[in-house]
Amino acid sequence: MTQSPAPLPPPKLRRHLREAASLTHDQVAERVGVARETVRAWESGRTTPRGRRREAYAKLLASLTEAAMVTNTQETARPPQVTVYLDNDPHHPETLEVPEAPEVSTVPEVPEVPEVPGAPGGRPTGTTLTPAQAFDALYAFCAPALVRQAYLLSGRRELARESVERAFQVAWERWPEVAVDRDPAGWVRATAYEYALSPWHRFRPRYRHPEPPPSDAADRALLDVLLTLPTPYRRTLLLYDGVGLDLPETAAETEASTPAAANRLLHAREAVAARLPELASPSALHRRLAEVASAERLRAAEPTTVRAGSEQRARFWTRAAIAFTVAIIGATALTVRTAPTRYEPAVPPGETVQGVPPRSAPGTLSDAEMDLRAKLRSGIQHGPQRLIPLAE
Repeated sequence: MTQSPAPLPPPKLRRHLREAASLTHDQVAERVGVARETVRAWESGRTTPRGRRREAYAKLLASLTEAAMVTNTQETARPPQVTVYLDNDPHHPETLEVPEAPEVSTVPEVPEVPEVPGAPGGRPTGTTLTPAQAFDALYAFCAPALVRQAYLLSGRRELARESVERAFQVAWERWPEVAVDRDPAGWVRATAYEYALSPWHRFRPRYRHPEPPPSDAADRALLDVLLTLPTPYRRTLLLYDGVGLDLPETAAETEASTPAAANRLLHAREAVAARLPELASPSALHRRLAEVASAERLRAAEPTTVRAGSEQRARFWTRAAIAFTVAIIGATALTVRTAPTRYEPAVPPGETVQGVPPRSAPGTLSDAEMDLRAKLRSGIQHGPQRLIPLAE
């Protein structure tokens, strides 16, 4: 009789269980005996484990499920805490507190919308939150890592914080769209990256002068190498070797084909290895990226401040749109009121009349003119009598 394969939870729940247990892809791969990319493929649903690997993976997920159930049962009285890394880097953890929800489930299920997304695209808790609470949880979970990533992209601390705040302001304006997105963290990350890499910042007065470099010489060297890379190469390298996305996800986020993303990644690694030979290994490069980003201790603003800024910005543009519309309506009404109601032909341009003698200047009369005047005066006396009114 053929033995039925071990049951496995859905791919999204597999990732949720791993993140709830604070395990990285490398740790899971070491326990199961596979490569890191294989674990990513299992969690994304692109491949399915078979044979002994499936059994080992199923046992690991079952133990994580039991641990999650026990943890949720013991911690229902206090807000859950999530350990966040620079996207799965175990050397730089950061503990964040997720806002308390009205009800806490004891089963690690995928929460209903609005959800508390993980990084990237995961869900750290199984709670149903209000839109504001879900946004605050997403911000608390993703903003610290996004600020560090934006710093590696732009090399500017203030621009990194501004990029993350602007991305989350846009996310709050479009929260119904972001809340139902398959990867809310990826949505915000792409928006922050686009803002941080915008070429228009060079024309802003506050960003015309370079910022002080990192204090450590090794950090300065790596940051200089990153900033010399073309923008698509730098973004691809950070997503793959820094954030930890796989190649198809990196290609989709950079809006490139998979072969193009692979070529960008290889060229970026070669450029980094040419100037820093000790970072030729992808694992060493991943570790150094996390160390450089974490050394600055960048802090993001409070989520309530970001939401308030987003709402204020939305009110400003709404009022500006209303004022512009009123101005157009007023100008149209004035034009209709003052416009002529009938056709008025235009005045033709003047024309020169030929044959008219020029007007002579006044002066002494000639003999002929004197004779003519005398003749005219003498002829009037013999003409008809003039009518002169008489006074009564």
